[in-house]
Amino acid sequence: MLDIKFIKENTEKVKTALKNKGFGVDIEELIAKDEERRTLQQEIEKLRSQQNAISAKIKDNPELLEQAKAIKQDLKAKEERFLGVEAEFIKTFQSLPNIPLDDVPVGQDETGNKIIKTWGKIPIFKFPVKDHAELGISLDLIDIERAAKVSGARFTYLKNEIALLEFALSKLAFDVLLKEKFIPIIPPILIREEMMKAMGYVDTAADLAERYYLDKDNLFLIGTAEQSIGPMHAGEIFNEKELPKRYVAFSSCLREESGSYGKDTKGIFRLHQFDKMEMFSFVKPEDSAKEHLFLLKLEEKMMQALKIPYRVVHLCTGDMARPSASTHDIEAWIPSQNRYRETHSVSNCTDFQARRLNIRYKDSRTGKTEFVHMLNGTAFAMIRTMIAIIENYQRKDGKIDVPKVLQKYLGFKIIPKKK
Repeated sequence: MLDIKFIKENTEKVKTALKNKGFGVDIEELIAKDEERRTLQQEIEKLRSQQNAISAKIKDNPELLEQAKAIKQDLKAKEERFLGVEAEFIKTFQSLPNIPLDDVPVGQDETGNKIIKTWGKIPIFKFPVKDHAELGISLDLIDIERAAKVSGARFTYLKNEIALLEFALSKLAFDVLLKEKFIPIIPPILIREEMMKAMGYVDTAADLAERYYLDKDNLFLIGTAEQSIGPMHAGEIFNEKELPKRYVAFSSCLREESGSYGKDTKGIFRLHQFDKMEMFSFVKPEDSAKEHLFLLKLEEKMMQALKIPYRVVHLCTGDMARPSASTHDIEAWIPSQNRYRETHSVSNCTDFQARRLNIRYKDSRTGKTEFVHMLNGTAFAMIRTMIAIIENYQRKDGKIDVPKVLQKYLGFKIIPKKK
C-alpha cells in the first residue's frame, strides 16, 4: 500500500510510475475521493457531536425534537454517502502497485528487461542433448504418468536420487545462509485472507487466478513462502537493534498456473506443487537497497557453487510483481531449450507491504516509529534448480554427474548411484 500523503505530494511521479507499470488509474480522481471522504468524515463527527449535545438537553427542551430528527436524517445520509465513497477509494487505492525505484528499466513486458551480468561457460555437448523429462523418466527420477492418475496434470512424483537431491540443495542453502545469521523456519502454507491481501497478492483478478483458496475456511494456500513470512510480524514494532531481521524458509508452494495454459507442458518445469527455499528480510528503509544486493549476491554464490551457467536480469517496470519496487531474476542455462530460464528472483518491496501489515521499528535518532522495508529472495526453487542440474550435468551414457558441492550431502557422485 502506498502513502496517500506521498501520492498527493508527488502526483506527477506517481502518474508516471503507474503508466510505466501498465496501470491506468486516475490519480486526480483518487485524490478527489480522498478529500471527499475526509470532508464527509469531519461533517459526520460534527453532526454526532451536535446530536449528543441535543440529546442531553431534549428532556428539558421538547422543542429541540424536530432539530434532533433533522440532524439524525442528515447524519444517516452522510454516513451512507461516506460508506460508498470510502469503498470506492479503498478499492482503487489498494489496486495501486508499488512505485518502481529510479534505476528500474522502463518497459512494457519481459522484452524490456535488462541483462546486467552473465556467469559461467555454456556447456558444449558432443552428443545429442536430452531434456530433463527424458532423463528423469529413463533414470526413474520422476513419474508424471502416475501423478496425473492420482492428482491430474502438472503434478509429479520425485523419486530415488532426485528426491535426495532436493534435500541436498536445502542443506547447501542452510549451510550458506545460517552463517549470515538467517533464522531457519518452516512456515504454515495456509494463511488468512486478510494476510494474503496485506501482502498484496490478491488485489486483482489476475492475482486471484494464481491462488488456491479454501472457501470453507477462508484460507489461501501460499504460492511462495514470502506470503507466509511477511505477516509473521504484523502489528509489531521492532527494536532498531533487531534489524536486519532475516529468515530462510523451506515450504511447499501451490499455484494454479491458470494463466500459463499451453506453456511448459512437457516435463516438470511448471507445476501446481513445488518446494522452495525463500529468504526474507526486514530492514530499515535506508538499508533496503544494500540488502537487495546482498540477497542477490547470496543467490549468485549458491548458483556458482553448483557451477550452473546463469545470467542476472533487472526486470523492467512492466514485468515486476505489484508489490515490488525493484526485482532481479537469475536465469539458469537450460541446454535442451538452448536458452536461460528463471530459477531465482529477489525483490525490494520497500514499505508497500509493511504499511498494510503495520510493521514498524523505533528509530533511535528521532524516537519515532517508522515502517520497515521488506525484501524477499529465492534461495532455491527446488524443481527448476534440479532441472538445471540434470540437463547441464548430463553425460553421453545417459547418466548424470552430481555437482561436487552436493556430493558430501549425498554420498554418491553419479545418478543413478551404484546399488
